[in-house]
Amino acid sequence: MPVRRCLPWPDKRLRTAAAPVEAIDDEVRGIWADMIDTMEAMPGVGLAAPQIGVMLQLAVVDASETRDQAVRMANPEVLHASVTLRRHIEASPNLPGVSAPVERPRAVTVRFLNAEGEIEERDFVGLWATSVQHQIDHLAGRMYFDRLSKVKRDMLLRKARKYS
Repeated sequence: MPVRRCLPWPDKRLRTAAAPVEAIDDEVRGIWADMIDTMEAMPGVGLAAPQIGVMLQLAVVDASETRDQAVRMANPEVLHASVTLRRHIEASPNLPGVSAPVERPRAVTVRFLNAEGEIEERDFVGLWATSVQHQIDHLAGRMYFDRLSKVKRDMLLRKARKYS
């Protein structure tokens, strides 16, 4: 499958909520395959469809050491989040050259349509949880830097302009 180009910030699609997926079909499976190839080429631990210009609620996450355990999700939603937070340096291929520490719940329970088209609930912890939440933000038209203070966000975006 082809590696897709990630939209450059500030493409307006990165600020647009993605549409729900009605059913898992061959087209969706093909998009997921492209997303996994794109994620591996970055390399990264997750990718949301809007990042490549596909405005559907599709995400892939693989935080495994072996890089062969990608979870394919359609319409993911957080059902429960731990009160314990975890700080992780986050970045995005849509805004290369910059990153920032972001605090998110250390563990989440997520409901989504899986590759078989079945509703699945799964617990994610650590980097898996961080990546899932990061992708769900993308599906809602949010970027990781939206979780920063205004001062830190402005500094990050100024720095990013130097790389574009």
